[in-house]
Amino acid sequence: MLTGHRIVSAAGCGAFVILELDDDTRLALSDGVNLRLCVEQAALPNRYQLLLTLDDGRFLVVTVAMYGGILAFKGRLDNPYLQGAVEKPSPLDEAFDADHFERLRADSRANLSVKAFLATEQRIPGLGNGVLQDILFQAGIHPKRKMNTLGDAAFENLFRVLKSLLAEMTRLGGRDTEKDLFGNPGGYRVLLSKNTWSEPCPRCGGGIVREAYMGGTVYFCPACQPLE
Repeated sequence: MLTGHRIVSAAGCGAFVILELDDDTRLALSDGVNLRLCVEQAALPNRYQLLLTLDDGRFLVVTVAMYGGILAFKGRLDNPYLQGAVEKPSPLDEAFDADHFERLRADSRANLSVKAFLATEQRIPGLGNGVLQDILFQAGIHPKRKMNTLGDAAFENLFRVLKSLLAEMTRLGGRDTEKDLFGNPGGYRVLLSKNTWSEPCPRCGGGIVREAYMGGTVYFCPACQPLE
C-alpha cells in the first residue's frame, strides 16, 4: 500500500501523527509509537515494527515500546480513536474554549475522577497520562479527586492551566521525557514524571507520591494536591 508513494505532508492531530501520501493514501501513527529518521542503515535499531526506505537513502523507522497503532489506509478509516482526533476540537485550538470544556463536564458522569475526565474516552484529543501529571500539579488537583467535588473556580482554573500548559509544551517542542523525529528530547522540563518523582516537590519541598491508577502511573504531591 505504501511502496512507491510520495510523502506530501505530515501533521499532528490529537494523539496521532498523520502522514499524507499521494493517491489519497495515509499513514497514521498513534500515541505510543516512536518515529525516527535515520540517515544511514548502520543507525537502524535492531528491532522495529515498520521500516520505510526513502529514495534519498534515508530511513523512517517506526517502533512500538508497549502499545501503539500503525494504521495505513486510503481515504477515510472508520476508527473511533483516529476520527475523534480528527473531528473533535484540539485543546490547542480556539474552538476548545471554556464553553466547550463545560459541555464536556456536563456530558460526563459526576463521579468520574479528574484523571478519568481528562485522559480517557478521547474527550480531549492528545491529552494522555504523560501530560496529565503537570496539568494537575499546576492546578493543585489530586488525580483521584471526583469531578463533583470541583467548584466552578477550581474547574475554571483547571481549564486555564490545561490550555496554557499544553500550549507551552508545544511551543518548546514537547516534553523532555519524549524525543522528536531526530532523537532529540523536547524542551519542556517535566515537573512530575518517572525521572523526577524521587526529588522534592518543586513547590513545597515535600515528598512526591507515585501510584498505579487506572492502567497507568500517577505522580502527585499530597500537600499541594490534597484529595478532597
